[in-house]
Amino acid sequence: MAAVAYVRDFVTNLSPAEICQLFYTLSAATVLAVAAVPDAAQRLLTQYGARSSHDTPASAAGETREGTNRGLDDINRGAFFHLVSGLTSIGMIPHSWFIHFYILSISCTVYWAVQFVYHGTVFEFIARKQLSKSTPSMALEQVVLVWFCMGLQGARRLYEHLVVLQSSSSRMWIVHWLLGMLSTYARVYQSGLKELCSGSDCPDIGLPRPKVMIASFVFFVAWLMQYRCHRYLAGLKKYSLPDNGLFSYLVCPHYTCECLLYLSLAVMAAPQGQLYNRTVICAMLFVMINLGVTAHGTKSWYGEKFGSDRVQGKWRMIPIIF
Repeated sequence: MAAVAYVRDFVTNLSPAEICQLFYTLSAATVLAVAAVPDAAQRLLTQYGARSSHDTPASAAGETREGTNRGLDDINRGAFFHLVSGLTSIGMIPHSWFIHFYILSISCTVYWAVQFVYHGTVFEFIARKQLSKSTPSMALEQVVLVWFCMGLQGARRLYEHLVVLQSSSSRMWIVHWLLGMLSTYARVYQSGLKELCSGSDCPDIGLPRPKVMIASFVFFVAWLMQYRCHRYLAGLKKYSLPDNGLFSYLVCPHYTCECLLYLSLAVMAAPQGQLYNRTVICAMLFVMINLGVTAHGTKSWYGEKFGSDRVQGKWRMIPIIF
């Protein structure tokens, strides 16, 4: 009982920003734990769409090319693999449900805007709870700018899903969908409420600092680059190897752009006297780890399908490093 009381007191004493930081840290740790399981089971847990074992009969049957089987036949006979396979076969949903992430993102952005303009009770409660921690605050223009960028990203992704991307019959595990919904809500939650003053105490909106303006420029460059990557992928023949533009050097440049988006937001939302916003940095680390695991699986899948020589020398996601 003492341990339960300690955990309860610990959680109730956390600020809204610290709750978001804890969420991202635990989520990143979970992704790393999944990345440590045997390769065949990891594929069932992390891959979806074209790379999913549920959507590729050859993979599900254990059929592999010479030199690339990675011991799948041995692993497939293990009890752990069969347990994971059974779990991931339950609750398979259409991959098109990704649209819910973007609808939620835009809805939350609009909701917090209304709360801010009309001094909503939810907004006031969370903002004052954050202020009670006496942590460095963002300037109002930073909050508005970060809020705008998050809304712009959500709107573009919804547009891409409805207009740019091709419809797919692939499926994904419902856990991917649930985690994506929670992560999307947490991102918009912290961008709208992080360390923001409320009521009559709010200062007037001023010009952003040079560091914020540079971060904004990086955000919009990454935003446009990611859109171009998605347009290029949408125009490819199904299950073909992308190899033009940034894809000549990176397996997943659209993931690289996603990391740049979060890095720029972290700098853009940095409180006075700090280099970056700790909450957004935690979000960026979660995104990097999550997408890094997927990028690793994507390069392996490309190597098996098109030949390892076709992806040799390409970075997975981060130039020079990964």
